Amino acid sequence: MPILKHILKNVSLITSSGNMEVVVNDICFDSRKVTKDSLFVAVKGTQVDGHDYIEKAIHDGAVVVIAQQLPDSLQKGVTYLTVKNSAQCLGVVSSNFYDNPSRKMFLIGITGTNGKTTTVTLLYHLFMKLGYKTGLISTVENKIINEEIPATHTTPDPIQLNQLLHKMVKSGCTHCFMEVSSHAIDQERVAGLEYSGAIFTNISHDHLDYHKTFDAYIAVKKKLFDGLNSDAFALINKDDKRGTIMLQNTKANKHTYAFKSIADFKGKIISNSLEGLEIQIDNKEAWFRLIGEFNGYNLLAAYSCGILLGEEPENVLAQLTLLSAASGRFEQISNNANIIAIVDYAHTPDALKNVLTTINNFRTGNEQLITVVGCGGNRDKEKRPLMASIATSLSNKVVLTSDNPRDEDPDEIINEMKQGVSPSDYRKTIVLSDREEAIKTACLLAQERDIILVAGKGHETYQEIRGVKHHFDDREVLGRMLNLIS
Repeated sequence: MPILKHILKNVSLITSSGNMEVVVNDICFDSRKVTKDSLFVAVKGTQVDGHDYIEKAIHDGAVVVIAQQLPDSLQKGVTYLTVKNSAQCLGVVSSNFYDNPSRKMFLIGITGTNGKTTTVTLLYHLFMKLGYKTGLISTVENKIINEEIPATHTTPDPIQLNQLLHKMVKSGCTHCFMEVSSHAIDQERVAGLEYSGAIFTNISHDHLDYHKTFDAYIAVKKKLFDGLNSDAFALINKDDKRGTIMLQNTKANKHTYAFKSIADFKGKIISNSLEGLEIQIDNKEAWFRLIGEFNGYNLLAAYSCGILLGEEPENVLAQLTLLSAASGRFEQISNNANIIAIVDYAHTPDALKNVLTTINNFRTGNEQLITVVGCGGNRDKEKRPLMASIATSLSNKVVLTSDNPRDEDPDEIINEMKQGVSPSDYRKTIVLSDREEAIKTACLLAQERDIILVAGKGHETYQEIRGVKHHFDDREVLGRMLNLIS
């Protein structure tokens, strides 16, 4: 078992009292998980302050407490340590406890508003096909080679994250590709990790309920690149006007990819259809199964990363042509009604616009585009009217519905969305807060060869209402409804 003084490597202590040679059995920041000989880190969370549970943690067996402020009375036999930022400290001690697994493989972090899941999934499958034992940490799932581990957050907490990386190392993984959300960076969930590289996909309106301003959102994303070492690489989408901001102040080797700008890795979309993409990358043409310009960027990012990790361009391209998008990302649902049915995770204005624009580029003009869309509760309210405005302006018919309302009234969320619908678009807008009824209505409105897009939830297999997750899968509902009316 690790000794406390070893776990504290690279931790800046303000004060310390007690035995630094004590053996630590595990690390906890949730007092309910404390057992005998635990190290308890008191973290101030968004909902709960761990400092209120220090006494409980000691009662349940904690022998070490790390906090920003200690209780008035200290107990004998317990080592007390204070730090400036206990959330950041939790990441460092977790990494040390699990023997710094991020240093023992190529760990690549992908951040951005859209495209993270598809890019990490492409990279995971690419390196598996190239013969490497590979790990994946994503919104959809976590994987250790072929072992699937359910994902509960885009980025796990520091203890779960290092435990997962440690298992990858023990399983022989040489590479791991992980999504890094802005929440995870801001909450120090990735503190203590050493990345071999980081990728920036793009940035647009999202999470302003949390970050408050767009500038703050950008600054948080930038922290991932600011923390890279000089032997790592920083790869950014140069076509995003804020991409180069990520490269300011980073010590890492700087690289760019783009379709519309001069870049280190240059691509050109030759053709784009419902069958796939033909892209010229670094003067080599290839056909890919993924659909839409936005996926062109994901493919170009994955290709660029593969080259930066030392792979041969021909091998990378050959394997990428065999891959499909992540679950719930522009996923076409087979049905017997001769209707094109698509489910996509698009839950930001930019993502929804990208998907609808892609669909409209395929249309002949003789078919309808019917969009079903909602917005999540307890999340960024500013994007609600924008989502409705984009949906109604780029679709023939729109059904505004519930997404994951969480603790909010779904009708109130929809009312806020409706503020973005122009008077001329009212007549093509239907409101149905029951999501299943909304999807059913879209199916009944559709004629042969029409296109239905159900946006917002993608891969999710639940709907969260008043704190309870009910089974709900857009793909199941859409497929069932269309096959019933065929």
